[in-house]
Amino acid sequence: MQTISKSSCRVFAMGCVTLIQPLAARADIVDDSKVTLGLRNAYIDRDFKQSDAPKSRVGSWSQGFDLRFISGYTDGVVQFGLDASAQWAYRLDGGGGRGPDTVLPYDAGRQEQVREYGRSSVTGKIRVSRTELKIGELRPTLPVAYIDDSRQLITTYQGAMLESKEWEGLTLTGGRITQIAARDSSDHEKIYLMNGPDIKHRSDGLSFAGATYQLAAGLSGTYFYGQLEDVYKQHYFGLTDVLGLGDGYTLKTDIRYYRNSETGEALYGKIDNRTYGAMTTLSTSGHSFGLGYQRMLGESAFPLFNGYAPQPYLVNWSTLGFFKLNESSWQLRYDYDFAAIGIPGLKAMARYMRGTGIDRGTALPSNVESESNLVFSYVIQSGPFKNLGFEWRHIDVKTRFGSGSLAGADYDENRLITTYTYRF
Repeated sequence: MQTISKSSCRVFAMGCVTLIQPLAARADIVDDSKVTLGLRNAYIDRDFKQSDAPKSRVGSWSQGFDLRFISGYTDGVVQFGLDASAQWAYRLDGGGGRGPDTVLPYDAGRQEQVREYGRSSVTGKIRVSRTELKIGELRPTLPVAYIDDSRQLITTYQGAMLESKEWEGLTLTGGRITQIAARDSSDHEKIYLMNGPDIKHRSDGLSFAGATYQLAAGLSGTYFYGQLEDVYKQHYFGLTDVLGLGDGYTLKTDIRYYRNSETGEALYGKIDNRTYGAMTTLSTSGHSFGLGYQRMLGESAFPLFNGYAPQPYLVNWSTLGFFKLNESSWQLRYDYDFAAIGIPGLKAMARYMRGTGIDRGTALPSNVESESNLVFSYVIQSGPFKNLGFEWRHIDVKTRFGSGSLAGADYDENRLITTYTYRF
């Protein structure tokens, strides 16, 4: 496993502190700060089953680092802070001849994955009461924009975001994102649609605003509006209810709706997508049983950002995504937390998803796709290796009319991931 020395990390952290010392009225900005180093060792292997697939296998073995400095705040009514991060990943194996694997950037000229890549960013912070403004690198988990931490480098954004919790039970959020840094890229670039035409029409930015309100105990509602300039406008409505049924049973229900349409210069032409989704989960004594349904309506697929930025607010989001034109999909899911039988930290998940009715164009029969997942994870709970995590994920994908591309071919995939966060 590749390592970064403690002295290098301290130099990085102290450099960040030096930048913000002129703002400090007291030592709170330093005393309340923290430095963490996230380590991720990932082996990913995708084995294509179709005879016309461009590669028989893709994948890699890599080591990733996510070094973060999170500052405290200066004293006073208007408080200031500064965060910094540096991400870097190194390929241990899987280079020549294996093709792009959605983990590491791919050098088409050399026909291999790059040996290493990384990026760094800073974020300025201003806080007044319970309202906070961040400018710089953002890691949002919102219905209109979401990070991706499923590979090595985390998908992040550049822009400004304001969040206010001045009123009890109400969270207001707004901002503008100007660039995205995809999970397999060192660069920050303007946003374009991943599932649009081959021509990349880049937008100048995404403006968004929304609110989440706790309507009652266990019941919350969310509304967000996002506008990707000259591409689309998006409305999101969500309702989450957690209901206690007694005798240790709980029932959680998520209902979600998206409405997407073109706006401004409509760089991708007409966009017409309406997405309905519902997921209900019954839990008791470590067991969780879930059933979900999702429907794509309109003349367009659900729009996704470049870098295959995820949208887990879609109830059937997965490796396949189930976001295609006119697709109806459902999932059956089972989770078990072994803490219920005295093994805390050990969890298992199995699910099956199937999508039908995918519109492939005039005179072509509709496509059908399915995906099954089996996941085991364990996090050590105590001792010198506390918080060291292990995960094995098996993914099986099948389609009726595979396209032969990475997105459309049938494949089996295995992921072995080890994670650990060191706190300085």
